[in-house]
Amino acid sequence: MHIATATAFSLGIVGPTTAHEFKAGSLTIDHPSSRATPPTAKVGVGYLSVTNDGSRADRPIGGSATIAGRFEIHESSVENGVARMRPVEDGILIEPGATVALASGGTHIMLLDLKEPIVRDNSFEGTLLFEHAGTVPVRFSVEGFGGAGAAATHEGHGQ
Repeated sequence: MHIATATAFSLGIVGPTTAHEFKAGSLTIDHPSSRATPPTAKVGVGYLSVTNDGSRADRPIGGSATIAGRFEIHESSVENGVARMRPVEDGILIEPGATVALASGGTHIMLLDLKEPIVRDNSFEGTLLFEHAGTVPVRFSVEGFGGAGAAATHEGHGQ
């Protein structure tokens, strides 16, 4: 049994391929992360990048996180000097050969109705929902309050 499981992981058939990388068919989800929140916060964020190595476009259209009551993909913009954020209704198209980063200051994951604070150096389970690849279980690592977001910096990965 252990040999079959080890073989499946080494071939990228199931589950995470590294501590911060997850596969779903031709999609690679890299470094899902979040930021620590103050004890009374009701919202948090999620960051990651998705690479599409397939021949068919796909898009993340939703998900969930054990730590939050709601999970939404949001887009940030600045209009007339005012920062705005809105939910992305139809997901983000990821063309074949492309990588899309959900990162600070742009498109990102909003974790709403937090059930508990998001604590630095902890992690929590989540699920991403893709239009074609379906559901993909991931684990979000939690970093400090500041910074550009892990998907943008690949902090701690020597990249």
